[in-house]
Amino acid sequence: MRQDIGQYTEQSDARTAGREAGPLLDGIHVPLVTPFTRGGDVAAGALEALAHEVLDAGASGLVALGTTAEAAALEEDERELVTEVCARVCRERGAPLTVGAGAGGARAAEASLARLARRPEAVAALVTVPPFVRPGAAGVLAHFARLASVSPVPLIVYHIPYRTGQALDAAALRELASLPGVAGVKYAAGGIDQETVALLGDLPDGFAVLAGDDVYVSPLLALGAAGGILASAHLATERFAELAGAWREGGAVRARELGHGLARLSASLFAEPNPGVVKGVLHAQGRIPTPDVRLPMLPASGAAVAAALEELAAL
Repeated sequence: MRQDIGQYTEQSDARTAGREAGPLLDGIHVPLVTPFTRGGDVAAGALEALAHEVLDAGASGLVALGTTAEAAALEEDERELVTEVCARVCRERGAPLTVGAGAGGARAAEASLARLARRPEAVAALVTVPPFVRPGAAGVLAHFARLASVSPVPLIVYHIPYRTGQALDAAALRELASLPGVAGVKYAAGGIDQETVALLGDLPDGFAVLAGDDVYVSPLLALGAAGGILASAHLATERFAELAGAWREGGAVRARELGHGLARLSASLFAEPNPGVVKGVLHAQGRIPTPDVRLPMLPASGAAVAAALEELAAL
């Protein structure tokens, strides 16, 4: 298998040498929602304000066009607008930007990644393990070797088997980590098990594990994760940043207390399909003009929004 991907590794080294993600991936990164106007258009001004707000509150960086952004429901010109707004804020603030890119097939993913060459603010691309087709660990490795060889930025592997249908064990993730141009993994395996402990117990140098299941961010940080990409961190951003800092600095007592409270908040925000509840709370706070989402998503119920607001107030 290693021989099959060898042709790509030298190209990847050359292409990503100028943009190393490295420590820029540490901390809490917010995968921004896409606010909509009452007419259904992207509310660019609200998105820009939201981006500044989470950075002001202690977020380490922003993620554009993640799942929380409803990227699959956006038109191409809207995806460009969202990326441009986030890039402008990151440029002004000196903050790292990660952009959701990729596709189920390698050729389409290559085209998506190529567009990031004109985004100097982008330090990484978030690329999902190929969904639905379940190519096996060897196929996933070959897929990412090819993408890393052409990508203008380092890759973060989005490992989320309950959406993709493709589970990867610790050994497979370490193989991905060994690829030049792969900087980390957004780890959203649906819980913490033996494979999680095995991966974090023997991390490759320069490979960042970022929590992707919001409820489990505290235990993942305790095990050695570098940070997280967390939809919940639109809210109580400063508390999530404090949590990451507490685990990093050895403040276990404070970290445990914070972690339990933030886990309750995250559970309430994911009580209905994401990003409905997050948007409902942001709208209730007056931070975005509508709580609207695009089909096939539906707006959150009033009860779910109210429950999340109660958990937020309890913090």
